[in-house]
Order: sequence, then structure tokens, then C-alpha cells
Amino acid sequence: MEIRNLITFVQVAELNSFTKAAKALDYSQSTVSFQIKQLENELGGLLFERITHTISLTEKGRDLLSYAKQVRYLTDEFNQRHGSDYELGGTLRIAVPDSVCEDMMLHNYIDFHTHYPGIRLVFTTGDTDAMFRMLDHNEADVMMALDHRVYHRDYHVEIEEPVGVHFVTRCDSPYASRRSLSLCELADAPFLLTERGFGYRRIFDEATARLALNIQPILEIGRTDIIVAMLEHGVGVSFLPDFVTAGKVKEGKLCYLDVTDVHADIRKQLIYHRDKWITSSLRALIDYIKENEFKGAP
Repeated sequence: MEIRNLITFVQVAELNSFTKAAKALDYSQSTVSFQIKQLENELGGLLFERITHTISLTEKGRDLLSYAKQVRYLTDEFNQRHGSDYELGGTLRIAVPDSVCEDMMLHNYIDFHTHYPGIRLVFTTGDTDAMFRMLDHNEADVMMALDHRVYHRDYHVEIEEPVGVHFVTRCDSPYASRRSLSLCELADAPFLLTERGFGYRRIFDEATARLALNIQPILEIGRTDIIVAMLEHGVGVSFLPDFVTAGKVKEGKLCYLDVTDVHADIRKQLIYHRDKWITSSLRALIDYIKENEFKGAP
């Protein structure tokens, strides 16, 4: 059984397509089909069900997939340890919320590129549901979520940590000096909010629904840097994670409001699909994110 055939098999299984696997491996589609046929002949059975224009793993294919991933990982590890000119490389796709993308790009991208110049990163932003769909369809290798704790057998949470979320406004706002505010007392404030679907926006929407409040924000946008800039200029109130606002709060330009009836249990979580093939390059990225984006996480 040839290693290259197993590698091709993993690509077809993850991408759910012979055509996409051929493109990813820089093979012709006929080469991919031939390699899969060789494996099927050796193993004495079909690895994929082919129905019209779709494919799916057979039971034998599902069994082989876990072994094939281990072979590919061990091959990468051996090359890394014993190849004098071996360099981690390839393209890795990261799905993140807008606020996390900005933070990662500004603080860590250049450093990561210095350590791993052969790895190309592709960032895609989206809300939580969209990012999980990306994992399910192998359109992202790993995602960073800001949401409730994830419990699902299809996903592996590599690491998580709690994230503070507060209502925030400019320090000279009439709300800034008040204590024990309720969300009802803020109902008439001009709100600037992230788009629906983000974890902390969902908590805000759940709280307003529970209190039967109809709060219509004056602005909805995924760019938290724009919201923070507008807050600095005295425009309204927002509900944002602390890592976005902490710098401005420390400078005295913004302040947190004492809202007592909204409680946010938000976690920053690094997640990948349990069936994902963890290459050495992807492991390097995961370990880098754990070290640099999570501070004292359990």
C-alpha cells in the first residue's frame, strides 16, 4: 500500500470531491481516480459510494480514514525531524470573528510568518454558525469562536478561556456615572452593535427578548474597530468583548457600564473538526495560537 495513495485518499475524503482533491494535490483527476482504485483493489472493496455527482465514504472507507491520517501525520513528523531542508509549508485556513481577526493580524501575524515563512494563512470572517459550516465542509482548518461553550461530538475544542463582555460608552456619557443600571434604563440609548449571529450579540438579543425590549441599533457592523472609534467620538453605547475595549478603557477614553441584569458567559475557543487531518503545519499553527492568543487558559 503506497503512502501517496493514502494521502490522496485523505484529500478526497476531506474535500468530498475527486476534482477538488486533484486540484489540491496538483494531480490530474484521472491520477486521483487511479490511486483510489488501486487502494480499493488492494483492500478488496469500495472506499467511496458514487451516486450521481456526489461521493460519500463507505464503512470500509471510514475505517481506513483514521489509519490513513495517522500514516500521513507520522510521515510529516519523520520528514520534519530528519529532513535537513524540511520546512513546514502549505496553506492553512482560519475562520474567525471580525474582532478576533483584527487582533490576531495586528499582534501576531508578522511574528508567525517570521517563525514559519513557508506557511500561507488565509483568514475568513463570519458569525459562529457560518464558521461551523466552514469546518463541516472543510472550507476552514480551524476556527476561533467567541460564544457559549461548545459541546458537540463532531468538534474538538483544543483550548478555551472565558472572555469578559461589557456595555461600554464614552466616559462623559450620562450613563457613565450611574450604578446598578438595568437594560431597561438603557433602552433609549443609541446602540452600536455587531451583526447578528456573533456570540456576544446573541446574548444581547436574548436579554432584550427576555425583557420584551425592542431595541433598534443605529448601526450594525462586524468591524469592532469602527464601533470603538465612534464610541470615542461620543456616539452611543455598545456591548463588546473586553479585549476590544480594554486599551481605551485604560486610557480613560471609554468606560464600562454597571449593567446588572445581563450576564455573559462567553468563551474564546479554538476548535477543529474531529475528522480533521492535523498536519505538522496545522499543529504548528494551533500551538502558536494557544501560546499567543490564550492567556492562562485552563
